[in-house]
Order: sequence, then C-alpha cells, then structure tokens
Amino acid sequence: MTDLQEAWSQWLAELDDEARVAAIALRDRFTEVHAEDPEEWAMSEISEDIPQMARYLFLRRLWADAVNSWEQPGAVESFPVAHRMLGTGAERPDLVGFARAVAVETISFVLYALDEGCDSVDTSHLPGWRLEETDATDGHALTGRHVAGLQESLLETDPSGEWGEGLGE
Repeated sequence: MTDLQEAWSQWLAELDDEARVAAIALRDRFTEVHAEDPEEWAMSEISEDIPQMARYLFLRRLWADAVNSWEQPGAVESFPVAHRMLGTGAERPDLVGFARAVAVETISFVLYALDEGCDSVDTSHLPGWRLEETDATDGHALTGRHVAGLQESLLETDPSGEWGEGLGE
C-alpha cells in the first residue's frame, strides 16, 4: 500500500458516514476524468474546501485546447511563418514542441495574472477579477468558491503525466 493510499484510508476512517460517501463519490469522479492521484484531489477539496474538480477540469481544458492541439495535423502548418519554416527544412516535431512550450508559458502568465490581479500600485479605485466555480446543475449558479492557485497545478495536470517535461526540446 502506498503512502497516499494509506493516508486516504486513514482519512476516510476519520470521516462521518455522509462525508465518507461524498469523499468516495468525489474520488470516483476524479478517476472518471483521469486525474492522477484522485484521492489527493478529493481529500484536498473536502478537507480544505478548495474547488479542486473545477480547477482540474479548467486546467485539463487548457491542456487539450491550447497545448496539445498543436499536435493535430495542420495545426502549425496553418500559420504562414510555420509553413515557411517547414519549407526551409525545419522539422514539424520541433515546431510543434515550440508551439506547445510557448502555449504553456503563456497559460502560466495568464493564470498568474488571474490570481494576482491588476499590476498597478494603487488598485483601490480599479476593478479586479477572479474565477468562480459554478454548480453542476446548470453551470450558472455560483457556489461561492474561488478557483485560484491554477498556476501551481498547471504542470501536474499535464495529461502525459510528464509535468511539462520535454516541452520545446
């Protein structure tokens, strides 16, 4: 038994019946969406009241749409500069790797800005922003939980399980 499995079992044993059922159901949902270490995500969501499922799903969407989509046939070729580079001998895997690395770096900066807010010294008179979790029923009712700290989980949600290793190499 791994340390995480042991911690999960011990943690479950400390919960009341209702919380235990909710924790197992949440762990199962994380498993269904292919989260690595679903027990860890579920424990954090329940014990720390962090909307981890919303965080995970948002980050997974970024990986699929903004990073891994560059691997699709024609993705890099649709840009004239990439088409020209391929014509001069550049290798497609190199361009794809570069595009993916730039995408991850850009996402990282955007997530940091989302968490940190405005970069002005005096923001007392300026609006701010934040990402909020919505409920599962219609996707419009706010749960009141702030989805934050996304940058710190970006690499750990890499669907390849490589934590972003090898990007742009």
